[in-house]
Amino acid sequence: MASPPRPHPLARAKPAIWADRAVQALWDGGVTAKPPLEPEFLWSVGSRGFDSEDEHAGRSEAEVEDFRTRLDRLCTSLRGEANLSALGHTMAYGQLTSAIRKRHALGRIWRESPELATTEIAPPILIVGQMRTGTTRIHRLIAADPRHTGTRFCNSHYPVPAKPDLRPLKAGAALAIARRINPWLDTLHPFGATRIDEEIGWLAAALSPATFEAQWHIPEFVRWSEARDPGPVYAEFARILRTDAATMGDEALPRAIKCPQFSEDLPALLAQFPEARVVVTHRDSQAVLDSSVSLIASQMAFQSGQADLATIQAEWGRKLALREKRIEQALSEFEGHVARVEFEALGADWRREIIRIYAALEIEQLPAALAEIEREYERSNTGAHREHRSQIARFAEA
Repeated sequence: MASPPRPHPLARAKPAIWADRAVQALWDGGVTAKPPLEPEFLWSVGSRGFDSEDEHAGRSEAEVEDFRTRLDRLCTSLRGEANLSALGHTMAYGQLTSAIRKRHALGRIWRESPELATTEIAPPILIVGQMRTGTTRIHRLIAADPRHTGTRFCNSHYPVPAKPDLRPLKAGAALAIARRINPWLDTLHPFGATRIDEEIGWLAAALSPATFEAQWHIPEFVRWSEARDPGPVYAEFARILRTDAATMGDEALPRAIKCPQFSEDLPALLAQFPEARVVVTHRDSQAVLDSSVSLIASQMAFQSGQADLATIQAEWGRKLALREKRIEQALSEFEGHVARVEFEALGADWRREIIRIYAALEIEQLPAALAEIEREYERSNTGAHREHRSQIARFAEA
């Protein structure tokens, strides 16, 4: 289904406006109480039904403290800076209680089966680069090679394994709701419940700023997090990855993993996977900023009571410059395999670029693997995300 016209980066769809008004009406009429974004209250909701030991299982005390501190700082920023709409407040409540619940559920699994968190896995292939630089395309092309693997969208956002595995159904339902609220979602990123996707859900489960700063105006939390050691976040990330590999039965296959947040935290990620191979994506900086602002504005528009385009542009100009600097600093000290790819070159001749990437990473090139990669390319080449460039062009003309 074609998306409706998007006249402005901060445009809101009618379902989002209606949902926001409905939530506010429920609060105003006393039908339901507005949930406070206070750590203690959120913790009481998210930890309900779990043992207190589940918070600690598999984790050091420093890692336990890091999550608690992140929750406190994020809540302070949400209450004081974010100016959330009723819908945004509800989404923040849902995401934070969900992160606490996942934290405990994973801890319970590691308490009962500690070996899952330390599963031996093949060194991963890290796709590192700014958002909007072709990371998703490269990620999915490499993961399409039968000798590799990737993380399903549903596994990223629902990292707790269970039998039967109902995560694809849950993710499909969540995406259906998200598409109603934001009908331009698939023009920004090609989603699918079981498609290979970035592991941003695992970072969110550890309260990395990755997913939150793309939705809410929380500069104090973002600056604090940028200055803080992300080691505890990536220790949790590694445990989730190892657990996912064990439960999916693909621990022997190198997993292609990606998230733009990696560019900010690369030393911490490489500390967990020192033998990883790295692919770095590049694109014209203005094009990256324009596309990033469009994506962020689309998410903030319906979650903020007063989203401001100039503020978003300034923040993400700063953010992209910081990430670019950190990528190069980290790679200057990395002695492993690194391949670099330009966005425009990938679009011009993807086969040539994949062959070049494989050569740089010293991965054997097999015709059968290339055929599978080509099938993924053809699948992704017809997605709704191709509309995004025309949206940005219209914004510039307005």
